[in-house]
Amino acid sequence: MQFEIVTDSSSNLTDAMIEEFGIHILPLRFMSDGEEYQSFTEGEKSDLQRFYDMMRDGKVFTTSLPYPDKSLEKFRSLLDQGRDVLYIGFSSGLSGTYEAMANILDSLKADYPDRKILYVDTFAAAMGEGLLVYLAAQKAAKGLSIEETAQWVKDNRFHLAHWFTVEDLKYLFRGGRVSRTSAWAGSLLNIKPVMHMDDEGKLIPMEKVRGRKKSLMRMVDHMEESATAPVADQTVFISHADCEDDLMFLVEEIRKRFGCTDIRWNYLDPVIGAHTGPGCLALFFMASER
Repeated sequence: MQFEIVTDSSSNLTDAMIEEFGIHILPLRFMSDGEEYQSFTEGEKSDLQRFYDMMRDGKVFTTSLPYPDKSLEKFRSLLDQGRDVLYIGFSSGLSGTYEAMANILDSLKADYPDRKILYVDTFAAAMGEGLLVYLAAQKAAKGLSIEETAQWVKDNRFHLAHWFTVEDLKYLFRGGRVSRTSAWAGSLLNIKPVMHMDDEGKLIPMEKVRGRKKSLMRMVDHMEESATAPVADQTVFISHADCEDDLMFLVEEIRKRFGCTDIRWNYLDPVIGAHTGPGCLALFFMASER
């Protein structure tokens, strides 16, 4: 690869994917009771299950952007090595991360006039963002230039479908996504929302179904309706918030219905998981439209 790809920990890429392409990760932060955590630490094996254990124990988390000074240091270190940089970032519709990193990169252009410094808003999150980064890294490894890779992300970001569901509506209520009445009624009647991400990079409730399994099946239905052919050849990503039984149900349903063999999954990043709670499942694939 002729340049460096940088993204943030919202992308949920596994350690193996990060190592495969030498992708650089800027860690977002989450806090509880005065203690701060990072969802990714370079050189350490990621352990995100602990975060969901803490949530089940009643911990309430707030979230924050990557450290500006450490992000600046990371970008400078790559540029000082004579490397060009492409930052592929977390949806500006959900976080200020992309804008903050773009501002840092803009500030560096005068100091590195001979380097190419590009950045792209994915309008995506979790392993949806991760899937765009991963596919872009594959393209770059096959010889695409930094400009061509950035353009590929721009050309395909609105064909990256995101479908989500959650186990408990109280976390969406806490984040202002649903009303108190909806959260109470949903819990009482076992109503599960099915959501997606729109072209502004925001989470949008699409429908409500009764029962967990129905919500999972509806995500697969949406995949059947819009996934680009041949679906069996797609790389499919799934983020899960510590709900492995439901994860495997979803994986097997996708395999059975479409014949997909390249399905990858990882724990949902805590910066998003803090707002969705344990039990969130998110499905990502390439589609005719989001």
